[in-house]
Amino acid sequence: MKREKEKGRQNQILLQGNEACVKGALMAGCRFYAGYPITPATEITEVMARDLPKAGGAFIQMEDEIASMGAVIGASLAGSKSMTATSGPGFSLMQEHIGYACMAEVPCVVVNVMRAGPSTGLPTQPSQGDVMQARWGTHGDHSILVLSPSSVYEFFELTVQAFNLSERYRIPTILLADEIVAHMREGIVLPSEKDIEIENRPHPTVPPEWHVPYADPGTGVPPMPAFGEGYRYHVTGLHHDLRGYPTTRKDEVEALMRRLFSKISTDLERLQWFDAYYTEDAQLTVIAYGCVARAGLQAVREAREKGYRVGLVKLKILWPFMRRTITNVLDSSQKVLVPEMNVGHISREVKRVNQGNCEVLTLNKIDGTPITPGEILHTIEEACS
Repeated sequence: MKREKEKGRQNQILLQGNEACVKGALMAGCRFYAGYPITPATEITEVMARDLPKAGGAFIQMEDEIASMGAVIGASLAGSKSMTATSGPGFSLMQEHIGYACMAEVPCVVVNVMRAGPSTGLPTQPSQGDVMQARWGTHGDHSILVLSPSSVYEFFELTVQAFNLSERYRIPTILLADEIVAHMREGIVLPSEKDIEIENRPHPTVPPEWHVPYADPGTGVPPMPAFGEGYRYHVTGLHHDLRGYPTTRKDEVEALMRRLFSKISTDLERLQWFDAYYTEDAQLTVIAYGCVARAGLQAVREAREKGYRVGLVKLKILWPFMRRTITNVLDSSQKVLVPEMNVGHISREVKRVNQGNCEVLTLNKIDGTPITPGEILHTIEEACS
């Protein structure tokens, strides 16, 4: 046991969260990056500029975030796993192209390292104010996948998973980190590539002349050839028929929209990603994500030392909202506490699925400083007294 611990320490590397994100992207097979520097995500762009060409990939610094997202979509259509990274203002600029990627079913990964806003806000201070924007930022009805890391290792791990989900469902996937997780440094042990499961987009199994670009193979996810492989198909942000050409026929529009939603909604059982701590006997459960989940875990441990029966559920997927998981928490607890560095984004979803059997408490902070374990502990003590 002692030798294993010593070996583990020897294999540890000290990484910043943003650096770990790059490690995960490269291990997942990312070979194209287009971006524009912005605090507090700039280190992702800097490290990608250095390391991506060494891995045989292409890095381009674009003139702005709109162009960055367009380049990412183009590279993905050409067959490369593609990614960009930004923060709040840049994320706002990307929304139209994110909607295009949703409609055209183009897999790609968008990292948003949240900072306090709106507008320029507090560029170097943490926030969780982009949670609803990540879900509803682009117009129209659409499905989306949003992951949230709470540690340096999770930033690595969830970057890999963001690429896997994007490829599996042919959908843009958003990795929503906060400034604290992005800039903290922790010693972590990275797995070897052979220990990481990597997924790739489904590829046609029929010759080009038989290929119907947007036909449902039964999974809701059509096979996706790369441009240049001999498969010809039309790509558009308009509602389109099975061959990709624009249509206004009600039956074709309805079928397309239902399929875009169903490829996620029919797979929700696989998308319940969370960690639970001390929840077996919890009368009060803290529901948190990102850096606030770290403070929440410390607060829960201190509260249990004082005799309070409290637990923590740490969310790793924010969207689609894990209704089943949260319903189970609400059914097994007398009270839940949702601390967030915003005016209440996930807490609204918790209240929406609550059937009235559980009291939902909130703790919100919007001054650019993190929620501390002491603040969460104080709220727990007040709620349990």
